[in-house]
Amino acid sequence: MLKKVALLALLMHGAVLAAPPSDVALATGKYARGTYGDQVIASLASMVSYNTVADPRVPFASNPQHIGFKKFLGEEARRLGFDFTDSGYVVVIGYGKGKERVGIVTHGDVQPVDAAKWKQSPFKLDRTSEPGKLIGRGAEDDKGPIATALYAMKAIKDRKVKLDKRIELYVYMAEESDWGPLEQYLKTHTPPQINITIDAEYPVVTAEKGWGALTLTMPPVAGKPAPGPALNEFTGGSFGSQIPEDAFAVIDNATPALAARIKARGDTHKGMRYTFDWEGQRLRVKAQGLSAHSSKPEDGVNAIAMLADALAVQNWEGSAAANMASLVAELVGTGLYAEKFGQAAYKDDFMGPMTLSPTVLKQAANGLELNINLRRPQGKPGELLRQQFDSAFNAWKATRAPGATMKAVITEPWLRPDAPQVPTLLNVFSHYTGIKDAKPVSIGGGTNSRLFPNAVSFGPGMPGEVYTGHSEHEFITTRQLMLNLEMYTAALVELAR
Repeated sequence: MLKKVALLALLMHGAVLAAPPSDVALATGKYARGTYGDQVIASLASMVSYNTVADPRVPFASNPQHIGFKKFLGEEARRLGFDFTDSGYVVVIGYGKGKERVGIVTHGDVQPVDAAKWKQSPFKLDRTSEPGKLIGRGAEDDKGPIATALYAMKAIKDRKVKLDKRIELYVYMAEESDWGPLEQYLKTHTPPQINITIDAEYPVVTAEKGWGALTLTMPPVAGKPAPGPALNEFTGGSFGSQIPEDAFAVIDNATPALAARIKARGDTHKGMRYTFDWEGQRLRVKAQGLSAHSSKPEDGVNAIAMLADALAVQNWEGSAAANMASLVAELVGTGLYAEKFGQAAYKDDFMGPMTLSPTVLKQAANGLELNINLRRPQGKPGELLRQQFDSAFNAWKATRAPGATMKAVITEPWLRPDAPQVPTLLNVFSHYTGIKDAKPVSIGGGTNSRLFPNAVSFGPGMPGEVYTGHSEHEFITTRQLMLNLEMYTAALVELAR
């Protein structure tokens, strides 16, 4: 299978070099950038102002932020001369006619934020704190792409480009939390024949790792604690698809010598900052790393994993927190690829290695609960992977915490190497970036490309750059936003003509 994927990628790469974008595509892209740059930023600012985080306390249909966001999209669409259909969780903005259609797949919901970590409100587009950057929740994921797609369509309309296919912009309102409503929508709605998702990376994404989760629970430990220092609290993280920036530990009966050993071990962790606060003999340790999208753990510094390692200056016992710190240190470690989790680690030549990241550690009703996020490539059956996780965990808990439990959810990787628009998209990318050897890539994230026919991802993140979506410092540069506008315009012209 891998050889076929690689061969097909090479064949498509050859087609890229043979067919540069058409003059009309390039002219329309240039027009879009020169005419609508300011409007794209203004539209993005309006979208960012809506807090479209899923709120479990407020039903989607009555959430004023989601209602307001969709109302803005409708007004924007009609003002630009497009038709607009609101089907609840899915809105469609369309231009042109024809049985053949080109879809642009995006989402309007965003991930939660810790507002205290932002220089300005995350729901106000910050254009001044860091010159050249447009900072705000959704700037890169996925409101910036929506704004660029809207004005790419507007430029095509202005220039009266003769199209053979209708263009439809899909904005789904629960991509970050629940794919069920979109799956239900697609049972009664026929999607376009060709689709691009603008919710990932360039050049073109033709494969996505399978998502997975391990949920581990440590029950309370009965009995009187042993004398001496006791690790009684260990928590961290914010949500499941974010590399945790913060983690905390509370040690009772601590000593300055113990604190010094923890600090010395923590000082070896690149990118980490530790603070130590005392209340009598109670020591509170705060670990601060760097948040990132959990599909790209290499872009972040995992505070939960690093704090567990810093605490490993002694063997902790007598509490759920102690057992959890032991588990994280012994089965997860500070690596990214399940190197210590029994025989689970593996990699694929095209899709890369499986990543394993602890993301949320919190107190739950039945004990201390840890969520571990997985992104797995092709190359190993899901059932075998599950068995390997179970084997390593059961061996660990037999000697340490017999009451501990683990639940595993493991999904399959996704590949679409044969989408017919791939050569066209690579042509456009190569022309605008000067990268002549552009080839399809795989990512760790999962996009709605999986649900649409002939769908692949095209931006908005550049290869080699840190993807800031899901982080506590999300932004897109003005330069990249304008480049995306030009490339999306040219790509839509090529695909719809």
